Amino acid sequence: MVTIQEAFSILKNNLPEPKVQKISLSKAKKHILAEDLIAPISMPPFRQSAMDGFALALHEGLEYEIVGEIKAGDTHQVALKAGQAVKIFTGAPVPDSATAVMQIEKATVSGNILTLEEHPNQEQNIRPVGEQNLKGDLALKKGTLLNAACIGFLAGLGFTEVNVFQKPKIGILVTGNELVQPGLPLEFGKIYESNSIMLDIALQEAFYDNNTIYRVNDDFENTKNKIAEALAENDVILISGGISVGDYDFVATALEALAVETLFYKVKQKPGKPLFAGKLKDKMIFALPGNPAASLTCLYVYVLPTLHMLSGRALEYGQTVPKKLTHDFTVSNARNQFLKAHIVDNEVTVLTHQNSSMLNTFSVSNGLMYVEDGGYQLAKGTAVEVYVI
Repeated sequence: MVTIQEAFSILKNNLPEPKVQKISLSKAKKHILAEDLIAPISMPPFRQSAMDGFALALHEGLEYEIVGEIKAGDTHQVALKAGQAVKIFTGAPVPDSATAVMQIEKATVSGNILTLEEHPNQEQNIRPVGEQNLKGDLALKKGTLLNAACIGFLAGLGFTEVNVFQKPKIGILVTGNELVQPGLPLEFGKIYESNSIMLDIALQEAFYDNNTIYRVNDDFENTKNKIAEALAENDVILISGGISVGDYDFVATALEALAVETLFYKVKQKPGKPLFAGKLKDKMIFALPGNPAASLTCLYVYVLPTLHMLSGRALEYGQTVPKKLTHDFTVSNARNQFLKAHIVDNEVTVLTHQNSSMLNTFSVSNGLMYVEDGGYQLAKGTAVEVYVI
């Protein structure tokens, strides 16, 4: 059995190098950029009007002769003489001969004569070339998490593809003769299987959606063959149940038969003590406890950080935030514990139904409060460490 910190250290030291792939910009959401990107153009690439109004070749008077119009997207150039103006729209190219843009609200038009309410300043309402960035500037640096704004920025610079760290393909393998799929009749002694959909949705919520679910009965050959299939088709596999030492728990022996290296088995924690982590070449294997709350806890604490780092994020295991307890709480436990909790702003409340088989309070939890083992009292207002989920 290892401690939580030992488990974190073992995993960190055994992570494969992240893989890089070129991907369409439209599919790059929540991927990590695998290279520095240099701007291929200045933005804006031309002097651009910031307003609907009139582009002016300034002179001393307030009256100007209107000699044309420029819309956004127009490509022609207009040569203005002092005292001349063109009607212009937001985003349209400002002629090189224009030295200011007056917004439409501060001017009146009579025929082709424009009269201003006031003298504009030089370069007023003109976005200069490269106001956002110049050609050759660093647009985004390696390691950036690509969100909607990043992708819009890159599209505006003309990018269509980017090199990103590849997200792992994940296999979810569920074991157990007692499991029945929801929607089927439930015989005595059977339970509905919920871990596969729970783990799959939790992964999708974290933007890992290349997941495949496998199911197997409690049989050694079937278990070994299905794990081998999952390993061949995925980068990371999660096995739910069957890792204990009962007569019908075949996961451990199947992993051994497949030459999977054991990184650790059993962690001094509650819930999730029978957690297994292993590797086969560059494949990572987690055998999660069968109890749903324990399985989900291990996913949040161990699996998701692993997936994040395999996807190029510069993260560490055990990242918590301090929150203040809203109530007194008694700790009486021989193992370090992750407690289902609810966070509001800077405060945290421990929820009821902490049993590892219970999901009812997990369904309203948005954090896991971490407490060290022992017997002691935590007073209301005490700062505690919380995993935000």
